[in-house]
Formats: sequence, structure tokens, C-alpha cells
Amino acid sequence: MWATITPSYICLKLGVSMNEQCYYRVSVKGIVFDEDGRVLLSRESNGKWELPGGGLDHGEDPIEGLRREVAEETGLKITKVSASPRYFLTCKRLGKDSYVANVVYEIALDNLDFTPSDECQELRFFYADEMDELELFPNVEVLRDILKKEQGL
Repeated sequence: MWATITPSYICLKLGVSMNEQCYYRVSVKGIVFDEDGRVLLSRESNGKWELPGGGLDHGEDPIEGLRREVAEETGLKITKVSASPRYFLTCKRLGKDSYVANVVYEIALDNLDFTPSDECQELRFFYADEMDELELFPNVEVLRDILKKEQGL
């Protein structure tokens, strides 16, 4: 017999009421690797480093959402997107009592001549171990740890 898993069941197991946040906010992110294996990060106006991309709107195609978010944040155009996600990350949202799930696709950009915005003050490539010295968003901390494991660091 199959059990139906409902939102109320999930909240019960998490020990929260249905009125509390017990769902993940879904965000689509792009990861760009340079020829040396470094990862492109964007420094936001708060000084923290983040992957390009953002929240997925209801009913939006993930790839189109990623293209939209990167264009909104940086003014850049994505020229290539991996056929399937490269990483799936979950973490608590910065400064909030809710969680985010990041679906991370490997992407290529037409260039790095970005238009500054609150969500992109600077673009720079980093090795995973260099990220230890940066102020990172929680999802990028999770990604850094995954990258370091993959690299045997």
C-alpha cells in the first residue's frame, strides 16, 4: 500500500505547523568554470559572493528562468546550458528561517562585460580553496565544500 505524502505530513515530521515555512524556495543557478577549473562568482552589494541566477517563478521553465535571472543580474547572455543539472544544493536562506534548494546548471556566457547591479558588483573566478577567505552566501559554502571533496582537498 502506497502512502500519500502531503504538505501537512511533511510539516508534522519537521515539527512545524502548516503556518510555518516548511518548503524549499527553488532557485536556479549557473556555474561557469574557466580553463583552470575556477568557478565564477558574483559579489553582491552586501559584500557576499554568490552564483549567478535566482528564484524560479511559478510555471517557469528552469532554463528560461536561469537565462532571465542572469540577464537581470548581470546583463549577460547565456550561450550554453548543460542538458541536466550539475549540482543540487540545499541550505538555510541567508538571514531567514526558511530554506532554499539550488538547481545548478553548468553554463557558458557570451562574455564577462557585465552591467553592475545590486546583485552583481563584481565578477571573479576562484578556486574552491580560495573561497575559504570570502564572505559567501550559504549555498556557495555548500558548493565550495562539494568542490573541495571532488578535488580531494
